[in-house]
Amino acid sequence: MRSARLTILPFTVQTPVQSLHDLQSVSHRVSRFREEVLLSGVQEDCMSKIVILGAGVAGHTAASFLRKWLNNSHDVTVVSPLPNYNWIPSNIWLGLGRMREEQVTFPLAPVYERAGIRFEQARAIAIYPEGSGDLSSPHVVVEKQGDSPLRFPVPYDFLINATGPRLNFDATEGLGPEKFTDSVCTVSHATAAAKHFLDLVERMRNGARCRFVVGAGHGMCTCQGAAFEYVVNLEFELKRHGVRDRAEVIFLTSEYELGDFGMGGAFVRRNGYITPTNIFTESVLAERNVWSITRAHVQKVENGLIHYENLAGEEHKMNFDMAMLLPPFTGVGLSAYKRTGEEITTQLFAANAFMKVDGNYTSKPFEEWKASDWPKTYQSPVYPNIFAAGIAFAPPHTISRPYKNPRGIPIYATAPRTGMPSATIGRVVARSIADKLEGKQGEPYGASMAELGAACVASAGSGWLRGTAASMTVFPIVPDYDRYPKYGRDLRYTTGEIGLAGHWIKMILHYMFLYKAQLRPGWRLIPE
Repeated sequence: MRSARLTILPFTVQTPVQSLHDLQSVSHRVSRFREEVLLSGVQEDCMSKIVILGAGVAGHTAASFLRKWLNNSHDVTVVSPLPNYNWIPSNIWLGLGRMREEQVTFPLAPVYERAGIRFEQARAIAIYPEGSGDLSSPHVVVEKQGDSPLRFPVPYDFLINATGPRLNFDATEGLGPEKFTDSVCTVSHATAAAKHFLDLVERMRNGARCRFVVGAGHGMCTCQGAAFEYVVNLEFELKRHGVRDRAEVIFLTSEYELGDFGMGGAFVRRNGYITPTNIFTESVLAERNVWSITRAHVQKVENGLIHYENLAGEEHKMNFDMAMLLPPFTGVGLSAYKRTGEEITTQLFAANAFMKVDGNYTSKPFEEWKASDWPKTYQSPVYPNIFAAGIAFAPPHTISRPYKNPRGIPIYATAPRTGMPSATIGRVVARSIADKLEGKQGEPYGASMAELGAACVASAGSGWLRGTAASMTVFPIVPDYDRYPKYGRDLRYTTGEIGLAGHWIKMILHYMFLYKAQLRPGWRLIPE
């Protein structure tokens, strides 16, 4: 029987103490926290510590496979500020009242406990890749939330940054659920959006007319695909509730053309024809009598009023009763320091706060962009024991052509890195780390988005008999005009269809991926 090692992690308390009662309260909380740290810190001598920041698709996938591939002498720890896993693609249905919160989430702690993964419900604050004056080994400082936030270090030998994005609602005045618009980016946002939508349905049943605006809340938004999915589902729900004739539905987007989706659009094989995605998307919206406004940047939002400008520099206003506008994304704002305390955040992170990896970040015009610019291993060029996965890595540039209006405002869709690519990157990074720990020689595994294909099933209405969904595949995600000069992609694997079968697939994927995320028997047989 091997001896146990007791690890006590230092921490600081940040709270005002203004009275003896406050001091006693803080003392009690510190004692409880120290007791928890002592208990959680009792661990067998481990060969290596792998820390994953974030428990979304990329982080959860990486942690799950690391624990599966590595023996128990290695410690796998997940740090996430959220207690629950959220299957975000189904927030579209949650945001219209078609699903409940418990159908799209589950608690992480029992899953990780069963799998042998350590879980810290905390928020990552700073990375010390060389250690610090207080702790010689590399570590991340995390903050445990509560009445008085408590900060402490989590040591690592390998670090995966899979923190996902910060929802930058502040980029547009008046944007966000705390102000004048709705969102489906989180469970709480989607739940509030559903309530707002259903309240308006009741108003329309009583004779009111309402305008719904769905889309991008800034000129440089990501995830236009999610906004498109929400608007067609909203239109479907209006019909299901019998109030479609009393509603006006508008899709507001920063895309140069509909169907750009942040990947420069695509040409797809459909019914024996080659169709550009802008025609495909325009047809879907036109069939549903959904108006569209493209090339738009939202300047600000007031109560019931959107101010926006377009690529031509024209300014407009639009009234609304409900506006579900997605925000632009940035990194979560991690900082980084050398052992000496010198800040090195700009060495590890791009200006947008996403982590720089092995991509080509040289600034150059759109005409000189190459598929080879995109990262393959997602390994930090500064510290090779640090990786980034999913949305947390910094793209070398966008995929879609960038545009600016006469006032210099950038208006174009930024690169998506969610869903299937995030999970694949999480798994590949985990495999690279596992191989290093097992003593295998060779370069880390690669998963360039210019070499990966992706499948997307976008719901266009929920219902086993009346539902529909657009099913699309692209290969590769980032077009490569050196390999595929005419279309940038291989049209044998770039396809699109819409129909009831797509909805069945979407529902099956919902339950299948939640089953996989809960690490149920056979989970690893389900592909990313």
